[in-house]
Amino acid sequence: MNLDDCAAGVTAGSRADLGRAITLVESTAPADRAAARALLARLAPYAGNAHRIGISGVPGAGKSTLIDALGSLLTDRKHRVAVLAVDPSSERTGGSILGDATRMSRLAGRPGAYVRASPSAGARGGTGPATRAAITVVEAAGYDVVLVETVGVGQTEAAVATMVDTFVLLALIGAGDQLQGIKMGTLEFADVVVVNKADGPRVTAGRNTARELSAALHLLPAGADRPAPRVMTCSAAEGTGVAELWEHIADRFRDRTASGELTRRRGEQDVQAMWSSAHAMLADAFTTDARTAARAAALGARVADGSATASDAARRLVRAFLSDSHDNREEQ
Repeated sequence: MNLDDCAAGVTAGSRADLGRAITLVESTAPADRAAARALLARLAPYAGNAHRIGISGVPGAGKSTLIDALGSLLTDRKHRVAVLAVDPSSERTGGSILGDATRMSRLAGRPGAYVRASPSAGARGGTGPATRAAITVVEAAGYDVVLVETVGVGQTEAAVATMVDTFVLLALIGAGDQLQGIKMGTLEFADVVVVNKADGPRVTAGRNTARELSAALHLLPAGADRPAPRVMTCSAAEGTGVAELWEHIADRFRDRTASGELTRRRGEQDVQAMWSSAHAMLADAFTTDARTAARAAALGARVADGSATASDAARRLVRAFLSDSHDNREEQ
């Protein structure tokens, strides 16, 4: 792949080059990583002008249906919408479970929309390893709203809040203990909480759940720089409440932009991304080092038979790896 041609194609609106670029930045092949970094460096000057929105929630809350309805509304209003739908990955095979984004068939067929399903590859926080890079790519392609749908499982789902401007949490009607979301730590990062599927005979139940969640949110620490999330109801299937949800999201985005909070927040996110990338690079170097693998096999056998503790074996592995790295620098 010619990186200059690919970058030019992405910025010119070529969907083929957009797909190739995301495939490259998602690749875990060692040979592709340097090329991915070089491509992102070419695209970065064209990125950063979109509203990044994370959509999270437990399975069954209707995330894909809401994105389909919201994205269709936005394309009707002449926005260009990119959806990065992170598919769960099988723990055994590493393959995606949900397949493509046919769950958003109405939106996917629109010329102003781009829907991409990506494997999470076991990533914590429900976002794939290259989600942040994919955001850069679609922004460089001119999409002004980026919707990131997360896996919706586990207690680290709030990690998506470190890469978006607005975090939308979907809740189930009658989800039970109103403090459950706070215990998971997710509500602390939410900008908007949406009780979805509030339609037909469930309208009243939806309103009751919204009141319970609003009461629970009063228990969260208040902050001048982070107002309490608004709790809303909607029915993504029927389209009711979706326009009101967008107006609230857009108003909050405009306020953050005008106050300078958006610039500050994105700067903090970029620093977090730096540390995340450094950790990932160190972990990759550690796990792919042949000498470390040999030591790990020997120490693992000792841990298994009880002659060494796991913590002591880990300490030995890390110290040996760092020593090898130091020796390699001395030889260069």
